Amino acid sequence: QVQLVESGGGLVQAGGSLRLSCTASGRTFSSYAMGWFRQAPGKERESVAAISWYSGSSTYYADSVKGRFTISRDNAKNTVYLQMNNLKPEDTAVYYCAAVVSPVIVITTGYDYWGQGTQVTVSS
Repeated sequence: QVQLVESGGGLVQAGGSLRLSCTASGRTFSSYAMGWFRQAPGKERESVAAISWYSGSSTYYADSVKGRFTISRDNAKNTVYLQMNNLKPEDTAVYYCAAVVSPVIVITTGYDYWGQGTQVTVSS
C-alpha cells in the first residue's frame, strides 16, 4: 500500500510559478511510475504529466502544458515534483498525483494509488 500526499498548491497570478510535490510512503518508490492529473470544476479529470519509474527517463506532457510544466522525481526523497511556470487561469484545478508499479510510462488509466489533491488557483 502506498500513500501519496501532495503539497505546494496555492493562489498565484497569471504568469507566475508554483512547484507541486507529491511524497509517497513506503520503500519502493523508485519502482512506481508516477503521474499528475488535474480536475477543474465541472470538468473531467485530465492527465497533465507522467514520468517513468526508476531514473524517470521517459516523460509525458499534455499539449496544454508542454513547455510550461516539468515533471521530475527524487527517489531518495520518495517525491515527484511538478514545476509549473507561466501559469494561466485555465490551469486552475485540483491537482492529484498518482502511482502504479509499471515498467512503462502510464498516461491515463491504470494508476493504483491516488493522493487527496492540492488546489491551484491562477488569477488573471
